[in-house]
Amino acid sequence: MIVLVTGGAGFIGSHTCIALLEAGFKVIVADNLCNSRVEILNKVMEITKKNIIFYEIDVTNEHSVDRIFSEHHIDGVIHFAGYKAVGESVKEPLKYYYNNIISTIVLVRACQKYKVQRFVFSSSATVYGENEVPFKESMILKPTTNPYGESKTISERILIDVSEANPAFSVALLRYFNPIGAHESGLIGEEPNGAPNNLMPYITQVAKGKIEKLRIFGADYPTFDGTGVRDYIHVMDLAEGHIAALIHLKEGIHKYNLGSGKGTSVLELVTIFEEETGIKIPFDVIDRRPGDIAECYADVRKAREELNWYVIRDLRMMCRDAWRFEKNI
Repeated sequence: MIVLVTGGAGFIGSHTCIALLEAGFKVIVADNLCNSRVEILNKVMEITKKNIIFYEIDVTNEHSVDRIFSEHHIDGVIHFAGYKAVGESVKEPLKYYYNNIISTIVLVRACQKYKVQRFVFSSSATVYGENEVPFKESMILKPTTNPYGESKTISERILIDVSEANPAFSVALLRYFNPIGAHESGLIGEEPNGAPNNLMPYITQVAKGKIEKLRIFGADYPTFDGTGVRDYIHVMDLAEGHIAALIHLKEGIHKYNLGSGKGTSVLELVTIFEEETGIKIPFDVIDRRPGDIAECYADVRKAREELNWYVIRDLRMMCRDAWRFEKNI
């Protein structure tokens, strides 16, 4: 099976390429490298000893996307190519709405034109917004806390409507929680261009001395220690969830939470990192970040029951793998 992976040079995309190649899939990557580097794909090929076909394109460009579909017999699409920083989306909403929604429309139009019937969408737990935890796939979505979550919700709606109008178009909506960690080789991991937006690369850069202190956004949330609670999942467990979704994908729309099913606070994660590495992480508490919520963790029973997918890597492994990667770059 040939799979087109958009955003395949990014953090989650590159790890999913490893999982796909190791599972026997052939992989085509489309990425504009706005937050990644082509060298990451070279490392993926080094790890797997398998080849990737790469197109440096922006998937909002319909002509460029059409070229890929016309040159290859694609069996399925995994769509990662979206901006993902909650705080930035509040400051630059048009950037998020345009890229995240238009890219989905362009890809779905190409799938319809070339009769590609399998589509796995990189969605997010932010679609749940301010809901009661744990978040369940059956909940009414409330993504109004930030434009990033809204852009994912709108993309989900587009995919649902297209699938309902064309029942053979099979879609998996994968709602991620908080992926961290890195590949066990230490060759690829989370390596943002510029200042990190996510917690774990912020921690590892403080540990390495690149940044003086960690900034914790708010310690006055209604949680047990005042800091935000999130559901952290190892990026390779998340990658393997995509393989399970692709293999088990049936006609219609299928929604799955991909998380550990457990909430962990920012301070808890910092403590575990310190214990695993022996490095003290200095931090300052600052104001809450716009768009953030107090608690976010998953009910993962549906993915376990329907996809036979389970997380197998714990928080300590996530911290060790992330630190191994940071030391190598």
